[in-house]
Parts: sequence; C-alpha cells; structure tokens
Amino acid sequence: MHIGIVGASGEVGRMMIRVLEEHKIGIEKLSLFASKRSAGEKIKFNENEIVIQELTKDSMMKKYDYLLFSAGSSVSKKYASIAAEHGNVIIDNSSAFRSSAEIPLIIPEINGQLLQNYRGIIANPNCSTIQMLLALNKLHQKYCLKKIVVSTYQAVSGAGHSALEEMKNQRKGKSGNTIFPKKIDLNVIPIIGEILENGYSSEEMKMQNETVKIFGDRNIRVSATTVRVPVSYGHSESIFCEFKEEVSLESVKQILLNSDAVVFHENEIITPLDIVNSDASHVSRLRIGFDNHSINFWNVANNIRVGAATNAVRIMEKHISLN
Repeated sequence: MHIGIVGASGEVGRMMIRVLEEHKIGIEKLSLFASKRSAGEKIKFNENEIVIQELTKDSMMKKYDYLLFSAGSSVSKKYASIAAEHGNVIIDNSSAFRSSAEIPLIIPEINGQLLQNYRGIIANPNCSTIQMLLALNKLHQKYCLKKIVVSTYQAVSGAGHSALEEMKNQRKGKSGNTIFPKKIDLNVIPIIGEILENGYSSEEMKMQNETVKIFGDRNIRVSATTVRVPVSYGHSESIFCEFKEEVSLESVKQILLNSDAVVFHENEIITPLDIVNSDASHVSRLRIGFDNHSINFWNVANNIRVGAATNAVRIMEKHISLN
C-alpha cells in the first residue's frame, strides 16, 4: 500500500507514523507532507529515514491507498477535497468535515460499518469525544443513554507542540502566553475554543454534536464543560450519565470489562501518567449516580493516541477489512 500523511511533522502526525509501525501494516511506500517550513526534515519509519515533502496541490492529485490528515481545518478544507476529487480515501483529524451530513464521523468500534463501500473523506472525531464514547458505547446499547454531563481536564498537547513549548517556558520562569488566553503552568483554564452565542465553547459543542452524530440518536442530551490543565499528555473526564433503563453496578462493570478498546479498573485510580503508552480508554471510580438509572465514572486516555492517531489508523484498518 501507498500511505500518505499530511502534517507529518506535528505531534499527531509523528504519532500516526509510530502507530503505523506498531500495527505492522503492510506499507510499501510512505509519503510524508508538511508545510514549506518543515520540508526537508527526516523522520524514521521502520528503520528507514523518509524526507518530508512540501504539501502542494499536485501532491494531492496523485493516487494513494490512504491519506491521513492532521494539519488543521484550513489545510484539510483545501487539500483533502483535492485528494478526494482524485479518487483517494482521506482520514481527516481536523474539525473541518465532522458536522457535514454526507461525511461519516467514525469511531470504528461504534459505527465502523458506515465505511463499507465508502470512498472519499472520513472524519476523525474530537479527542475528548472518542474516549468518552468508547466507554459509553456498549452501555448505551444495553441501557439507552438519555443524558451525559461531562467535565474534561484536557492536556496541553491537545493544542499542539507549540502549546507544550509555551508551558515548558512558563515552567522555566519565562513570562508571556500566546497559545492560551491565560498562563497554563500551575493553572486551570475553564475554556477551550471560542465562546459561542449560547455560552458554550466550540470544544463543548463538538462533544455535544459529535455524540449525537456518532450514536445516531438525537434524543441524547449532552452538557459539556471543557477545561485545559497543565498536563502534557492524557485527557481526563468526569462523566455523569443517565439511562432510560435501570442499571446495576455489577452489570455495568461486566459490560465495561467486555467493551472494545476500554480498560476498566475496579480498585485503582487511573491518571494521565499511568496511560502514556496506552491505546485504550480507561475507566475508574465507577459508582451509582442519583439513582439506579445513572452512574458516575472517571475516564482517562492518551489524547494523541486514542484521541487522534490510533483512531485514525483503526479507521483505516476497518476500511481495509470492509472493502
């Protein structure tokens, strides 16, 4: 296969390369693309050094088996569309196409069947949405979700490599912040994205809208509060959910233990430092909520892996298996 990665020099792009190695996918040729600034850099893949090429319109007119995009919405809108017009399958990590009705928004373990006989652009969901829905998927199938109230504690790497550098510089005592609205080191910032007219941020609305689209259920009500915390890698979420059917703690535990890409911890508290190299969504601190129709739990996952690179590669693997 010939695979292309757009945004190969970024945090997620580099992780995509690493995950492709780990999954031992049969790749005959790997083409790496980034901005003019990164062109010429070399990245190792399976012991071979690959030179990053400058992303151009011409490069997207060529034939690939799959193109993995992680270069931001504006780049995706311009170049992914060109690649799709030339018959390519694109898996896009940006928010550019997630709300488009005609473009599938995929978590393979949940709605991967939508990829059968499909070609074109495939949207990779928001990182916080992915880990939450992996944990809730089989519970929703069994008990039918009514409401979700979620507060996220999102790592700095979710805003890119420059955000990590900003936090590192602040930790060294340097002043100034350009990525975040306030200093992030030793602080908590209760906003991610732009504040919209309804008072929610764009990140919070992503979680609401993507949950409904992926589960295919407009009756699910989601209220999200997204928060940036001074953690390098790993998003955490405090989740309350209410179901139509009555639940028992023991049955919920068994469902979580048998959920795809989920690890349930009954007697252990899980933190971002515990899951740095994990490709799973981790659940701990499970307890009954207000009554036997609701539960609370703590959810942690590596945002660069589970929330981006690994899900993109899993989408590709699912598409291969179905087509």
